[in-house]
Amino acid sequence: MIPTIPQSRSFRLVYGGYVALFFLYLALPLTVVAVFAFNDSQFPSLPWEGFTWNWFFGEERPQIGVFHERGILRSVGTSAFVALCVAVLSVSVGTTNAFLFNRYEFRGKGFLYVLMLLPLVIPGIVLGISILVFSSTLANGLWDLAQMDVQALRPGLLLVILGQFSFITTIATLVISARLQKFDRTLEEAALNLGADRLTAVRTITLPFLAPAMIGAVVVAFLMSFENFNTTLMLVGSDAPLTIAMFDRLKEGSTPLLNAVSLLLMLGSSLLALLVILFQRRG
Repeated sequence: MIPTIPQSRSFRLVYGGYVALFFLYLALPLTVVAVFAFNDSQFPSLPWEGFTWNWFFGEERPQIGVFHERGILRSVGTSAFVALCVAVLSVSVGTTNAFLFNRYEFRGKGFLYVLMLLPLVIPGIVLGISILVFSSTLANGLWDLAQMDVQALRPGLLLVILGQFSFITTIATLVISARLQKFDRTLEEAALNLGADRLTAVRTITLPFLAPAMIGAVVVAFLMSFENFNTTLMLVGSDAPLTIAMFDRLKEGSTPLLNAVSLLLMLGSSLLALLVILFQRRG
């Protein structure tokens, strides 16, 4: 709706109702998940049996809480490790990609740019299957040729990191590129005229300018990796990240424990997003 165009009262009411229904549609499932995390019942459904904190802090089964469930805590640590690795790799490569596509002209630049964007339009499960087939074929070929069993090419954390990195680095590149396009290159030229070399100019002037975008890209990459399921499902080994552990628990039967984990994920994601917004506003 364009504010400068006069609208009838009925249109404003209909439009306001549409906006309210849209946000209700987004918030209602999350609200239901959060509410049943406090239900004193073995099942995350009606009827309401009473309020309890056991699904967070309980120490005895069947109502053992998140903070005392070793399997869940171990999977959280695995997800955090994978997400940290993916975030560091994605932002490092994304920063170099941003400089490459914004600062240089070379043959095949357009083709490489489209190639970089491809992982965003390929379904995550297809991407995971493709990586799994390629790595398994390579591992089997090495075994047939030289009797070498390369475990890094088998399903496991390394393949999970590489699989997530393959598409998350594209997002990091786009975020950092958007910031780099706004940079005034005359500032670098002034530093060069004052005796700084190219690397020093980039390190002391350009990178601090890109810092808000880089930090934002780290947070986005971390959250996308931490909550990824489709690609991870195809590449995971014995060490299951949180999303896979929750999926395995769900197959056995859902309990409010999973609601409690989901609520903590929502709160953690919201807190990180809020911190990024506050940092960028201060910058």
